[in-house]
Amino acid sequence: MNNKQLSELKQAYVARGAPHMIPAFAERAENAEIWDVEGNRYIDFGGGIGVLNLGHRHPKVVEAVKAQLDKVMHTCATVMPYAPYVQLCQKLCEMMPGDGDKRALLVNSGAEAVENAVKIARAGTGRSAVIAFDGSFHGRTMMTLALTGKVLPYKHDFGPMPGDVFRAPFPVPAHGISDEDSLAAIHRLFKTDVPAHRVAAIIIEPVQGEGGFYQASPAFMQALRDLCDEHGIALIADEVQSGFARTGKLFAIEHTGVVPDIITTAKSLADGMPLAAVIGKADLMDASGPGSLGGTYGGNPLSCAAALAVIEAIEEENILARSTAMGERLAQRFKQWEEQFSWVAHSRNTGAMAAFELVNDAGEPDPELTRKLTKTAAEQGLILLSCGFYANTIRILVPLTARDELLEEGLDIIERCLGLLH
Repeated sequence: MNNKQLSELKQAYVARGAPHMIPAFAERAENAEIWDVEGNRYIDFGGGIGVLNLGHRHPKVVEAVKAQLDKVMHTCATVMPYAPYVQLCQKLCEMMPGDGDKRALLVNSGAEAVENAVKIARAGTGRSAVIAFDGSFHGRTMMTLALTGKVLPYKHDFGPMPGDVFRAPFPVPAHGISDEDSLAAIHRLFKTDVPAHRVAAIIIEPVQGEGGFYQASPAFMQALRDLCDEHGIALIADEVQSGFARTGKLFAIEHTGVVPDIITTAKSLADGMPLAAVIGKADLMDASGPGSLGGTYGGNPLSCAAALAVIEAIEEENILARSTAMGERLAQRFKQWEEQFSWVAHSRNTGAMAAFELVNDAGEPDPELTRKLTKTAAEQGLILLSCGFYANTIRILVPLTARDELLEEGLDIIERCLGLLH
């Protein structure tokens, strides 16, 4: 079937709330390239929304999944466990920053990981309230939608949301919100909406994903750590998009020197296989009783095998250094575009988690120009994603394994498309 026929089929049978951005259907993929059912080639700068830090079908991952497929596909880890589950948990506990005993839990998705992190924090503290931040994205389940700090398109049709969730502004100095402003807002919450002794957790993305790739400063993260310690609050780092080498560290929180109580991770953890994890300090992770955590498919053997191969590849192929170098190249091109095009502004990166914004003549966010850029790029064979509180940010999530010449080809397409916007 061709793209048109498949589009008609999708329109007839797939829920309207699950659209697609690229008007084509993938047939095969390799590293940072995708070919559709009609043979058209796309350079992938979206990486499945941050899932493919090691690229499509990384050889180690494919080999590991195929080998596991010949052994065990499913038993349910809560019925009869298998080696890859506990081996992966061991690796994740060893990789989490900080001293002391740690535990891990495997689930299917980033939203599941965040849901369980909140459950664990509530069990461990005996409290119920959670503080999140404006612009955050934590998932599409009801609890994670309550935490998510952006209404459209995620939550406007689905209220009321679960209660005992409160929100503070995320510090973005480029948009007039300082670290001090954000911290003051949390202290106001303690006075106006929820006392500190009722707060179970503060959850934050060390680098916001959907919120626009803004990084929380080390000073701000340390202030949050101090605040949590003062009031007995668990600090949760949501690393679903920022984790597993995207920022030049395994976890973005490592750039700050702060040790959280719990980390959630997913997406590139298994390079395309459905898997997520909650990793945390043992006393918190063990707070709830047997049978309180888990799920039928959580920590599927194939996904665990993929994740173990991902960890091996990151170590053996020097992926962290590659992320740092790629980030430097992206930052260089972004600065060039800011000088060349008046509608490009506020470029930033943490390793290869890189972004820039499109603005109008008054320097205000321009979401329509952003939509035009992603559409034009797709027409020229480049998958490019937008994000941001004002929907005017272009984010780069190209696989870290992309060849240098392919990276440059994609950047050249962006530059050419930027020139067509005015």
